[in-house]
Amino acid sequence: MLFIGRFSIRMIRVIRGQNPWGGEQRALDSCKLICKFHNMSEAVIRKCGPGDEAALSLIGQATFLESFAGILPGKDILLHCAKQHAVEKYAGWLRDPASTIWLVEIEQAPIGYVVLTTPDLPLTDISPGDLEIKRIYLLHRFQGAGMGRRLMEQARSHALAHLVRRLLLGVYAQNHEAIHFYGKLGYRAVGQRQFQIGEKLCDDLIMRLTLES
Repeated sequence: MLFIGRFSIRMIRVIRGQNPWGGEQRALDSCKLICKFHNMSEAVIRKCGPGDEAALSLIGQATFLESFAGILPGKDILLHCAKQHAVEKYAGWLRDPASTIWLVEIEQAPIGYVVLTTPDLPLTDISPGDLEIKRIYLLHRFQGAGMGRRLMEQARSHALAHLVRRLLLGVYAQNHEAIHFYGKLGYRAVGQRQFQIGEKLCDDLIMRLTLES
């Protein structure tokens, strides 16, 4: 086994028919967590280039559907994916020298991504020293193992290297889990906007991280 320490010992006991976690559901949840961390040890983050637009479109649509199915109307999700996650949408960012995209892969299968680009937000103090984290998504089964934080750190490191003074992002106002996650990374709310998803107008929170070199 690749795992060492208490998790490995507990996994061996589960295989042998024992239950070191003290409950069937708890044992199952713990095994899933161990498998998740094992999978993420094989994950690779790489900078995207021309030719990656199809993979980005695929993971963009998959993660958006997974994130908002049951929260937003299905027809609006489909309209949004068809337009905002089209192959050409990502191809345009890949052609844009002001935009950078990183893709997370496991065995060359895309599982997440982050888009960093010129801000398109209704703030009065936008400057050339700002960049926007336009999108950051990760398939749900791979969340909770630190990959989201690694993607955010990739964007932050790139921004620092290019003397960016602020990172900005917009997040669905009802996505309290994501807002809490960004807050732990130092982002603070600075405004609001309305965001079109299909035929539905949604309220977004605008958040900011001030960078120090």
